[in-house]
Amino acid sequence: MNSVPTADNLATNKVSWRQAVAKYENPDLQRSVWQVVNTVIPYCILWYLMYRSLEVSYWITLALSALAAGFLVRIFIIFHDCGHAAFFKSQKANDLGGFIAGVFTLTPYFGWRREHAMHHATAGDLDRRGVGDIWTLTVKEYLELSPRRRLEYRLYRNPLVMFVIGPLFIFLIRHRFAGPTASKRERHSVCWTNLAILGIVALMGVTIGIKAFVSVHLPIVMIASAAGVWLFYVQHQYEGVYWERHEHWDYVTLALRGSSFYKLPKILQWFTGNIGFHHIHHLSPRIPNYNLERCHEENPMFQEVKPITLFASSKSLTFRLWDEEGRKLVGFGYLKDLQNKHAMSQQ
Repeated sequence: MNSVPTADNLATNKVSWRQAVAKYENPDLQRSVWQVVNTVIPYCILWYLMYRSLEVSYWITLALSALAAGFLVRIFIIFHDCGHAAFFKSQKANDLGGFIAGVFTLTPYFGWRREHAMHHATAGDLDRRGVGDIWTLTVKEYLELSPRRRLEYRLYRNPLVMFVIGPLFIFLIRHRFAGPTASKRERHSVCWTNLAILGIVALMGVTIGIKAFVSVHLPIVMIASAAGVWLFYVQHQYEGVYWERHEHWDYVTLALRGSSFYKLPKILQWFTGNIGFHHIHHLSPRIPNYNLERCHEENPMFQEVKPITLFASSKSLTFRLWDEEGRKLVGFGYLKDLQNKHAMSQQ
């Protein structure tokens, strides 16, 4: 009887996992188009209803914004799949779809695509941090910082900054400018995205007024961006996560041990485009989001990855640093324990 390959030996059994994921990597045009339809149209309808609700009660507007934000997250998943050339078979169609979805999500397509590709190539690699990831220091690195830099890091890792202020800064301000290493195409992507956004804002200004536009759109962006950053955070910051120095880092191990299987309620799974099957996504980014669950369910080797529930994921909020000796994420309270142990050893 043949044994089922395990997550531990998949790294040395490349043929096994490559064969397992190959049949799920082909985009289905009908399903992709239907996802665009069942995402963008409801989003636009909700946006219009929010605008009309301003005449009744802003509480209704805010209530609808949570639902609209869910659809905006789903639009970002389409944007994300286009960036991996996983949504359409044609690269031109992916680039066009990515640009349009990028206007919806306030994100220039080509620059984000490059940074996200870097994330896939370096996630969990302690020697290649800094591009397209969450700023994460080791305990040793943190202790070597100046008091000012420690304060900066603590502020960055504060939940209010990371999931409210930070996302707004990224999507509203940072994405409006090209980075210093941006290519010509990436700079053009920023310019065209900004011009498209400016055109929409101008159109809204002359039709419904800037105040009404901001009253409707800002809550959507706040909720969607916070949710998006949380998803990105919990995908690689959770109990038992895999991080390693480059010489020992392995792509497959990172996918199956360093990328979470975030088991969400079905309704949230739908709104987040199955991105909770992140272990499958990192193993093969070319799998369209609508095939991720089927790939997981039909291959026992992937089901060995321990799921993280919505409730259990709240523990990720306590993680701040990577302890290389303990090979685990820890909170700032861990530093006090270290100091106490050191003090006791000196007595």
